[in-house]
Amino acid sequence: MDAPGYVQATLAKAEKDGAHPAELAALRRRLEQLAQPRAGLLSGDDLEPLDEVTALDDLPEPSAERAREILDRLVVVKLNGGLGTSMGLTGPKSLLEVKPGTSFLDVIATQVTAVRERYGARLPLLLMNSAATRGPSLAALERYGDVSDFLQGREPKLRADDHFPVEWPADPELEWCPPGHGDLYTALTASGKLDELLGAGLRWCFVSNSDNLGAAVDVRLAAWIESEQIPFAMEVVRGTPADRKGGHLAMHEGRVVIRETAQVPDGDTSFTDVERWRFYNTNNLWIDLEALRRLQQDDPGAPVLPLIVNHKTVDPKDSSSTPVVQLETAMGAAIGSIAGARPVLVPRTRFAPVKTTNDLLVVRSDAYELTEDGQMRPVYEGPGPVVTLDPELYKLMPGFEQRFPAGPPSLRRATRLKVDGDVTFGANVVVEGEAHVTGPRQIPDGEVLQDN
Repeated sequence: MDAPGYVQATLAKAEKDGAHPAELAALRRRLEQLAQPRAGLLSGDDLEPLDEVTALDDLPEPSAERAREILDRLVVVKLNGGLGTSMGLTGPKSLLEVKPGTSFLDVIATQVTAVRERYGARLPLLLMNSAATRGPSLAALERYGDVSDFLQGREPKLRADDHFPVEWPADPELEWCPPGHGDLYTALTASGKLDELLGAGLRWCFVSNSDNLGAAVDVRLAAWIESEQIPFAMEVVRGTPADRKGGHLAMHEGRVVIRETAQVPDGDTSFTDVERWRFYNTNNLWIDLEALRRLQQDDPGAPVLPLIVNHKTVDPKDSSSTPVVQLETAMGAAIGSIAGARPVLVPRTRFAPVKTTNDLLVVRSDAYELTEDGQMRPVYEGPGPVVTLDPELYKLMPGFEQRFPAGPPSLRRATRLKVDGDVTFGANVVVEGEAHVTGPRQIPDGEVLQDN
């Protein structure tokens, strides 16, 4: 049976743009999945919960010599393609300050440098950049040494009505989009980085998002991957009600899989049951590069990943522009298609992504301290602060910075801070327990907010 016309048209446009054969193979698969709307859906009735997962806290510490040997063959990969537009930024999100004078990238580079120096290992740092983040990010990291990058791929946006590649003469760049972070695998190959890394004697990579500062190299995990010859491992955390929208792990036909929101059939209410689905993806992944190359020798578009269809408009700033679909995949979904893939349970300290200004306020506050080796240590008392800032005023960085001109309040002894309306915080404000503040209001310097 011939492929639909939009498949050939999309592949032709991508090939003309210079797409690598591996990228074309992966794109073809996504287009074929698009023609099968129920492909990739996972009903809760067809899944079984995971009962036991290896825990990081139970893994032994390797000797210093073995640790050096393993780390000398490990590369740290950070996904760094985001511009932080959802927070009102125009540059790389990873250049935001998390502590005075220190950006996400500074913390990441410090973490890697500390491990290099401790064990005497190469441990190169590699960024997966977008064209927009490449220049500023590499410039910011020049002083740290042994940092390189490769570019994420791109693919045509498709018209929502007929799935043919959209045309937008007003700005042809808007006709393209990244294919989600599942693009990692083909981007490594298409860029030549996979062969380059293996040729340099590097065997494993540790991958995480650049906005998750808890994702530092742990030599116990590296040694476990090596000793057990695990081709792919995913760090997971024990689920809480806050994870109900995240991807959870389960068993399906004898294999561990991850189920995202987009894979839930209509009417299936099981997805939010954090007591049944106990383990949730952190997007901290450990990958055997030799195993990845073997997969791609058999299937250039490997690993097989479920399709995520993202509905947008061709110009994201113009809701009246042509409706489009973007075909995306998630890198963690490889756990369901790589034989021998394993989850590993890690503490919450390894999963503290900064997705919103709410998260940023907590990290900037005294609830976290930054150590000399780049570790972001939680020092709060109790379960930790939950911050909810009025999205109308604080969602974007300019409005957020304007209302904390003297820096964040003390949150070390806070459990919850909720702000509604226009509230500007003075210097040395302290939040203790729960505080609900409504504006308009100017909080004076040194005020203690508690149970109000």
